Amino acid sequence: MGMPVSVVLLCAVLVAGAVAAQPASSVETAPGMPPVLDPANLYSETAAGKVLPEVAADPPRIYVPNRRSNDVSVIDPATMRVVDRFEVGVHPQHVVPSWDLRTLWVTNNAEGRTDGTLTPINPRTGKPGASVAVDDPYNMYFTPDGRYAVVVAEAFMRLDFRDPRTMALEGSLTVPECKGINHADFSIDGRYAIFTCEFAGRLAKVDMVERKVLGALRLSRGGMPQDVRISPDGAVFYVADMRAGGVFVVDGERLAEVGFIPTGVGAHGLYPSRDAKKLYVANRGSGHVYAAPGGKGSVSVIDFATRKVETTWPIPGGGSPDMGNVSADGKTLWLSGRFDDMVYAIDTATGSVTKIRVGTEPHGLAVWPQPGRYSLGHTGNLR
Repeated sequence: MGMPVSVVLLCAVLVAGAVAAQPASSVETAPGMPPVLDPANLYSETAAGKVLPEVAADPPRIYVPNRRSNDVSVIDPATMRVVDRFEVGVHPQHVVPSWDLRTLWVTNNAEGRTDGTLTPINPRTGKPGASVAVDDPYNMYFTPDGRYAVVVAEAFMRLDFRDPRTMALEGSLTVPECKGINHADFSIDGRYAIFTCEFAGRLAKVDMVERKVLGALRLSRGGMPQDVRISPDGAVFYVADMRAGGVFVVDGERLAEVGFIPTGVGAHGLYPSRDAKKLYVANRGSGHVYAAPGGKGSVSVIDFATRKVETTWPIPGGGSPDMGNVSADGKTLWLSGRFDDMVYAIDTATGSVTKIRVGTEPHGLAVWPQPGRYSLGHTGNLR
Protein backbone atom coordinates (compact mmCIF):
# COMPACT_ATOMS: atom_id res chain seq x y z
CA MET A 1 0.00 0.00 0.00
CA GLY A 2 2.32 2.70 -1.27
CA MET A 3 1.95 6.33 -0.31
CA PRO A 4 1.26 8.82 -3.14
CA VAL A 5 4.01 11.34 -3.81
CA SER A 6 1.48 14.14 -3.42
CA VAL A 7 0.74 13.02 0.14
CA VAL A 8 4.45 12.85 0.97
CA LEU A 9 4.94 16.39 -0.31
CA LEU A 10 1.88 17.66 1.52
CA CYS A 11 3.04 16.18 4.82
CA ALA A 12 6.51 17.66 4.28
CA VAL A 13 5.04 21.10 3.59
CA LEU A 14 2.78 20.89 6.65
CA VAL A 15 5.65 19.85 8.93
CA ALA A 16 7.92 22.54 7.48
CA GLY A 17 5.23 25.16 7.96
CA ALA A 18 4.69 24.15 11.58
CA VAL A 19 8.42 24.33 12.23
CA ALA A 20 8.80 27.73 10.54
CA ALA A 21 6.11 29.22 12.73
CA GLN A 22 7.97 28.33 15.95
CA PRO A 23 11.13 29.70 17.58
CA ALA A 24 14.37 27.79 17.18
CA SER A 25 14.91 24.92 19.62
CA SER A 26 17.84 24.61 21.99
CA VAL A 27 17.83 20.82 21.60
CA GLU A 28 20.40 19.41 19.20
CA THR A 29 18.53 16.49 17.67
CA ALA A 30 19.67 13.36 15.89
CA PRO A 31 20.41 13.86 12.17
CA GLY A 32 17.23 14.20 10.11
CA MET A 33 14.90 14.41 13.09
CA PRO A 34 12.39 17.30 13.06
CA PRO A 35 13.31 19.97 15.63
CA VAL A 36 11.94 19.99 19.14
CA LEU A 37 9.76 23.09 19.05
CA ASP A 38 9.37 23.50 22.81
CA PRO A 39 12.22 22.03 24.91
CA ALA A 40 10.05 22.38 28.03
CA ASN A 41 7.31 20.26 26.43
CA LEU A 42 8.24 17.77 23.74
CA TYR A 43 4.51 16.95 23.46
CA SER A 44 3.68 20.54 22.44
CA GLU A 45 2.57 19.52 18.95
CA THR A 46 0.28 16.74 20.20
CA ALA A 47 -2.02 19.18 22.00
CA ALA A 48 -5.73 19.28 21.23
CA GLY A 49 -6.41 21.24 18.05
CA LYS A 50 -3.08 20.44 16.39
CA VAL A 51 -4.22 17.70 14.02
CA LEU A 52 -2.64 18.23 10.59
CA PRO A 53 -5.23 19.10 7.91
CA GLU A 54 -4.44 15.96 5.87
CA VAL A 55 -4.86 13.77 8.94
CA ALA A 56 -8.01 15.58 10.06
CA ALA A 57 -9.72 14.42 6.88
CA ASP A 58 -9.48 10.79 8.06
CA PRO A 59 -12.70 9.51 9.67
CA PRO A 60 -12.50 9.29 13.48
CA ARG A 61 -12.16 5.63 14.41
CA ILE A 62 -10.80 3.36 17.14
CA TYR A 63 -8.89 0.39 15.67
CA VAL A 64 -8.83 -2.55 18.07
CA PRO A 65 -6.57 -5.59 17.43
CA ASN A 66 -8.11 -8.70 18.97
CA ARG A 67 -5.27 -11.07 19.76
CA ARG A 68 -7.19 -14.34 20.07
CA SER A 69 -9.83 -13.81 17.38
CA ASN A 70 -7.20 -12.63 14.87
CA ASP A 71 -9.18 -9.63 13.71
CA VAL A 72 -9.58 -5.88 14.12
CA SER A 73 -12.75 -4.27 15.46
CA VAL A 74 -13.41 -0.70 14.29
CA ILE A 75 -15.35 1.62 16.61
CA ASP A 76 -17.02 4.88 15.62
CA PRO A 77 -16.40 7.10 18.69
CA ALA A 78 -19.40 9.28 17.82
CA THR A 79 -21.82 6.39 18.27
CA MET A 80 -19.70 4.18 20.58
CA ARG A 81 -20.48 1.24 18.31
CA VAL A 82 -18.45 -1.28 16.33
CA VAL A 83 -18.98 -0.33 12.67
CA ASP A 84 -16.54 -2.71 10.97
CA ARG A 85 -14.48 -5.82 11.54
CA PHE A 86 -11.85 -7.50 9.37
CA GLU A 87 -9.47 -10.41 9.70
CA VAL A 88 -5.72 -9.83 9.88
CA GLY A 89 -2.79 -12.12 10.72
CA VAL A 90 -2.18 -14.47 13.63
CA HIS A 91 -2.23 -12.82 17.06
CA PRO A 92 -2.49 -9.09 16.29
CA GLN A 93 -0.88 -7.16 19.14
CA HIS A 94 -0.82 -3.43 18.32
CA VAL A 95 -2.07 -0.94 15.72
CA VAL A 96 0.83 1.40 14.96
CA PRO A 97 0.62 4.75 13.09
CA SER A 98 3.44 5.15 10.56
CA TRP A 99 6.00 7.97 10.86
CA ASP A 100 4.27 9.95 8.06
CA LEU A 101 0.82 9.34 9.62
CA ARG A 102 -0.63 7.87 6.42
CA THR A 103 -0.71 4.17 7.29
CA LEU A 104 -1.78 2.24 10.38
CA TRP A 105 0.13 -1.04 10.72
CA VAL A 106 -1.30 -4.04 12.57
CA THR A 107 1.51 -6.09 14.13
CA ASN A 108 0.59 -9.78 13.93
CA ASN A 109 3.43 -11.57 15.71
CA ALA A 110 2.14 -15.17 15.51
CA GLU A 111 3.51 -15.66 19.05
CA GLY A 112 7.18 -15.67 18.21
CA ARG A 113 7.07 -17.71 15.02
CA THR A 114 8.74 -16.62 11.81
CA ASP A 115 5.40 -16.38 9.96
CA GLY A 116 4.38 -13.07 11.51
CA THR A 117 2.89 -10.31 9.35
CA LEU A 118 2.19 -6.60 9.22
CA THR A 119 -1.24 -5.60 7.90
CA PRO A 120 -1.55 -2.01 6.59
CA ILE A 121 -4.76 -0.04 7.14
CA ASN A 122 -5.55 3.02 5.04
CA PRO A 123 -6.87 5.53 7.61
CA ARG A 124 -8.73 7.46 4.92
CA THR A 125 -10.91 4.44 4.03
CA GLY A 126 -10.51 2.39 7.21
CA LYS A 127 -9.80 -0.70 5.12
CA PRO A 128 -6.86 -3.13 5.26
CA GLY A 129 -4.38 -3.85 2.49
CA ALA A 130 -2.25 -6.90 1.72
CA SER A 131 -0.18 -8.16 4.64
CA VAL A 132 3.62 -8.21 4.58
CA ALA A 133 5.60 -11.13 6.04
CA VAL A 134 8.10 -10.22 8.79
CA ASP A 135 9.59 -12.09 11.75
CA ASP A 136 7.69 -11.82 15.04
CA PRO A 137 6.42 -8.20 14.91
CA TYR A 138 5.23 -7.87 18.49
CA ASN A 139 5.53 -4.11 18.33
CA MET A 140 6.91 -1.47 16.00
CA TYR A 141 8.55 1.94 16.24
CA PHE A 142 10.11 4.42 13.80
CA THR A 143 13.44 6.17 13.96
CA PRO A 144 12.90 9.89 14.62
CA ASP A 145 14.15 10.81 11.14
CA GLY A 146 11.50 8.54 9.56
CA ARG A 147 14.13 6.54 7.71
CA TYR A 148 13.43 3.16 9.30
CA ALA A 149 10.60 1.18 10.79
CA VAL A 150 11.92 -0.69 13.82
CA VAL A 151 10.14 -4.01 14.24
CA VAL A 152 10.49 -5.34 17.78
CA ALA A 153 10.99 -9.08 17.27
CA GLU A 154 10.33 -9.96 20.90
CA ALA A 155 10.97 -13.70 20.79
CA PHE A 156 14.36 -13.21 19.15
CA MET A 157 15.52 -10.32 21.41
CA ARG A 158 16.07 -8.36 18.22
CA LEU A 159 15.30 -5.01 16.61
CA ASP A 160 14.82 -5.22 12.85
CA PHE A 161 15.38 -2.01 10.89
CA ARG A 162 13.11 -2.01 7.83
CA ASP A 163 12.09 0.25 5.00
CA PRO A 164 9.08 2.14 6.45
CA ARG A 165 6.93 1.60 3.35
CA THR A 166 7.93 -1.77 1.86
CA MET A 167 9.11 -3.28 5.17
CA ALA A 168 12.14 -4.78 3.40
CA LEU A 169 14.78 -5.71 5.97
CA GLU A 170 17.79 -3.38 5.98
CA GLY A 171 19.56 -4.44 9.19
CA SER A 172 19.14 -5.98 12.64
CA LEU A 173 20.39 -5.41 16.17
CA THR A 174 20.35 -8.14 18.79
CA VAL A 175 19.75 -6.87 22.33
CA PRO A 176 21.39 -9.51 24.57
CA GLU A 177 19.79 -10.45 27.88
CA CYS A 178 16.66 -8.46 27.01
CA LYS A 179 14.17 -11.32 27.15
CA GLY A 180 10.73 -10.02 26.28
CA ILE A 181 11.88 -6.80 24.62
CA ASN A 182 8.69 -5.01 23.65
CA HIS A 183 7.96 -1.34 24.52
CA ALA A 184 10.08 1.80 24.16
CA ASP A 185 10.32 5.57 24.06
CA PHE A 186 12.94 7.94 22.69
CA SER A 187 15.10 10.59 24.32
CA ILE A 188 14.17 14.20 23.65
CA ASP A 189 16.96 14.48 21.07
CA GLY A 190 16.05 11.16 19.42
CA ARG A 191 19.55 9.72 19.77
CA TYR A 192 18.68 6.81 22.04
CA ALA A 193 15.67 4.81 23.20
CA ILE A 194 14.85 2.97 26.40
CA PHE A 195 13.36 -0.49 25.74
CA THR A 196 11.68 -2.69 28.35
CA CYS A 197 12.74 -6.32 28.79
CA GLU A 198 9.53 -7.75 30.25
CA PHE A 199 10.76 -11.22 31.15
CA ALA A 200 14.19 -10.14 32.37
CA GLY A 201 13.13 -7.34 34.72
CA ARG A 202 15.45 -4.97 32.88
CA LEU A 203 15.65 -1.91 30.70
CA ALA A 204 17.95 -1.64 27.69
CA LYS A 205 19.38 1.64 26.42
CA VAL A 206 19.91 1.57 22.66
CA ASP A 207 21.75 4.09 20.49
CA MET A 208 19.30 4.46 17.58
CA VAL A 209 21.78 6.36 15.39
CA GLU A 210 24.76 4.02 15.66
CA ARG A 211 22.55 0.95 16.30
CA LYS A 212 24.30 -0.35 19.38
CA VAL A 213 23.36 -1.27 22.94
CA LEU A 214 24.61 1.34 25.40
CA GLY A 215 23.71 -0.38 28.66
CA ALA A 216 21.17 -2.22 30.78
CA LEU A 217 19.43 -1.56 34.08
CA ARG A 218 17.99 -4.25 36.31
CA LEU A 219 14.93 -2.85 38.04
CA SER A 220 14.31 -3.27 41.74
CA ARG A 221 11.18 -4.87 43.26
CA GLY A 222 11.34 -7.94 40.97
CA GLY A 223 10.24 -5.92 37.97
CA MET A 224 8.18 -6.88 34.92
CA PRO A 225 8.41 -3.62 32.93
CA GLN A 226 5.84 -2.74 30.29
CA ASP A 227 5.15 0.62 28.62
CA VAL A 228 7.60 3.56 28.66
CA ARG A 229 6.98 7.30 28.31
CA ILE A 230 9.37 10.22 28.56
CA SER A 231 8.49 13.27 30.66
CA PRO A 232 7.47 16.44 28.77
CA ASP A 233 10.79 18.12 29.56
CA GLY A 234 12.78 15.04 28.55
CA ALA A 235 14.39 14.76 31.99
CA VAL A 236 13.20 11.26 32.95
CA PHE A 237 11.40 8.20 31.65
CA TYR A 238 8.34 6.67 33.29
CA VAL A 239 8.26 2.86 33.17
CA ALA A 240 5.09 0.95 34.08
CA ASP A 241 5.83 -2.30 35.89
CA MET A 242 3.15 -4.95 36.11
CA ARG A 243 4.75 -6.93 38.90
CA ALA A 244 5.78 -3.95 41.02
CA GLY A 245 2.33 -2.38 40.75
CA GLY A 246 3.51 1.06 39.82
CA VAL A 247 5.73 3.28 37.73
CA PHE A 248 9.52 3.55 37.98
CA VAL A 249 11.08 6.94 37.31
CA VAL A 250 14.35 6.51 35.42
CA ASP A 251 17.11 8.94 34.50
CA GLY A 252 17.85 7.91 30.91
CA GLU A 253 21.19 9.68 30.67
CA ARG A 254 22.60 7.89 33.71
CA LEU A 255 20.36 4.83 33.24
CA ALA A 256 19.45 4.83 36.89
CA GLU A 257 16.27 4.56 38.99
CA VAL A 258 15.43 7.86 40.65
CA GLY A 259 11.96 7.10 41.98
CA PHE A 260 8.93 4.84 42.14
CA ILE A 261 5.23 5.78 42.08
CA PRO A 262 2.75 3.14 43.36
CA THR A 263 -0.36 3.08 41.16
CA GLY A 264 -2.21 -0.24 41.13
CA VAL A 265 -2.09 -3.95 40.39
CA GLY A 266 -0.66 -4.75 36.97
CA ALA A 267 0.54 -1.26 35.90
CA HIS A 268 0.79 -1.53 32.14
CA GLY A 269 0.01 1.29 29.65
CA LEU A 270 1.12 4.95 29.86
CA TYR A 271 -0.51 7.91 28.04
CA PRO A 272 0.14 11.66 28.44
CA SER A 273 -2.83 14.02 28.54
CA ARG A 274 -3.19 16.42 25.61
CA ASP A 275 -2.02 19.33 27.76
CA ALA A 276 1.02 17.27 28.85
CA LYS A 277 0.24 17.86 32.53
CA LYS A 278 -0.95 14.36 33.43
CA LEU A 279 0.11 10.78 32.77
CA TYR A 280 -2.64 8.16 32.63
CA VAL A 281 -1.58 4.73 33.93
CA ALA A 282 -3.63 1.66 32.99
CA ASN A 283 -3.50 -0.80 35.90
CA ARG A 284 -4.54 -4.12 34.42
CA GLY A 285 -5.67 -5.66 37.70
CA SER A 286 -6.38 -9.38 38.03
CA GLY A 287 -7.37 -11.84 35.33
CA HIS A 288 -3.95 -12.99 34.15
CA VAL A 289 -0.93 -14.86 35.46
CA TYR A 290 1.08 -11.62 35.35
CA ALA A 291 -1.32 -9.76 37.62
CA ALA A 292 -1.74 -10.34 41.33
CA PRO A 293 -4.86 -12.30 42.39
CA GLY A 294 -7.77 -10.23 43.57
CA GLY A 295 -6.66 -7.01 41.92
CA LYS A 296 -9.13 -4.59 40.40
CA GLY A 297 -8.53 -2.84 37.09
CA SER A 298 -8.14 0.92 37.33
CA VAL A 299 -6.55 4.01 35.83
CA SER A 300 -4.25 6.19 37.92
CA VAL A 301 -3.60 9.83 37.03
CA ILE A 302 -0.06 11.05 37.75
CA ASP A 303 0.74 14.75 37.87
CA PHE A 304 3.94 15.28 35.85
CA ALA A 305 4.94 18.28 37.98
CA THR A 306 4.74 16.54 41.36
CA ARG A 307 5.27 12.92 40.19
CA LYS A 308 2.39 11.89 42.45
CA VAL A 309 -0.94 10.12 41.82
CA GLU A 310 -3.69 12.71 42.10
CA THR A 311 -6.63 10.36 41.54
CA THR A 312 -7.49 6.80 40.56
CA TRP A 313 -10.50 5.76 38.51
CA PRO A 314 -11.79 2.20 39.07
CA ILE A 315 -13.11 0.20 36.14
CA PRO A 316 -16.64 -0.91 37.00
CA GLY A 317 -16.72 -4.63 37.61
CA GLY A 318 -12.92 -4.83 37.93
CA GLY A 319 -11.91 -4.84 34.29
CA SER A 320 -8.47 -5.25 32.74
CA PRO A 321 -7.35 -1.93 31.15
CA ASP A 322 -4.35 -2.50 28.93
CA MET A 323 -3.26 -0.38 25.95
CA GLY A 324 -4.73 2.50 23.95
CA ASN A 325 -4.47 6.28 23.71
CA VAL A 326 -6.20 9.62 24.26
CA SER A 327 -8.70 11.12 21.84
CA ALA A 328 -7.59 14.05 19.68
CA ASP A 329 -9.51 16.51 21.86
CA GLY A 330 -8.18 14.96 25.07
CA LYS A 331 -11.64 14.30 26.47
CA THR A 332 -11.60 10.50 26.26
CA LEU A 333 -9.02 7.90 27.23
CA TRP A 334 -9.54 4.78 25.13
CA LEU A 335 -8.20 1.49 26.53
CA SER A 336 -8.60 -2.15 25.61
CA GLY A 337 -10.13 -4.40 28.28
CA ARG A 338 -7.70 -7.24 27.66
CA PHE A 339 -9.41 -10.07 29.51
CA ASP A 340 -13.08 -9.12 29.36
CA ASP A 341 -13.25 -8.54 25.57
CA MET A 342 -14.24 -4.92 25.97
CA VAL A 343 -12.96 -1.48 25.08
CA TYR A 344 -13.27 1.25 27.70
CA ALA A 345 -14.00 4.88 26.80
CA ILE A 346 -13.05 6.85 29.92
CA ASP A 347 -14.11 10.46 30.41
CA THR A 348 -10.91 12.29 31.40
CA ALA A 349 -12.88 14.92 33.35
CA THR A 350 -14.86 12.54 35.53
CA GLY A 351 -13.37 9.05 35.15
CA SER A 352 -16.74 7.62 34.09
CA VAL A 353 -16.48 4.55 31.86
CA THR A 354 -18.41 3.39 28.81
CA LYS A 355 -17.82 -0.23 27.77
CA ILE A 356 -18.00 -1.51 24.18
CA ARG A 357 -17.81 -5.22 23.39
CA VAL A 358 -15.28 -6.19 20.73
CA GLY A 359 -13.42 -9.37 19.69
CA THR A 360 -11.49 -11.81 21.84
CA GLU A 361 -8.61 -10.43 23.93
CA PRO A 362 -8.24 -6.88 22.59
CA HIS A 363 -4.77 -5.43 22.97
CA GLY A 364 -2.94 -2.32 21.62
CA LEU A 365 -5.72 -0.23 20.12
CA ALA A 366 -5.07 2.97 18.15
CA VAL A 367 -7.16 6.13 18.31
CA TRP A 368 -7.29 7.96 14.99
CA PRO A 369 -6.80 10.71 13.98
CA GLN A 370 -4.34 12.15 16.48
CA PRO A 371 -2.55 15.50 16.72
CA GLY A 372 1.17 15.62 16.00
CA ARG A 373 3.74 16.05 13.23
CA TYR A 374 5.08 12.49 13.07
CA SER A 375 4.81 9.13 14.82
CA LEU A 376 7.51 7.24 16.69
CA GLY A 377 5.30 4.15 16.73
CA HIS A 378 3.50 1.95 19.27
CA THR A 379 -0.20 2.91 19.57
CA GLY A 380 0.52 6.52 18.69
CA ASN A 381 3.63 7.95 20.33
CA LEU A 382 3.49 11.21 18.39
CA ARG A 383 5.62 14.34 18.54
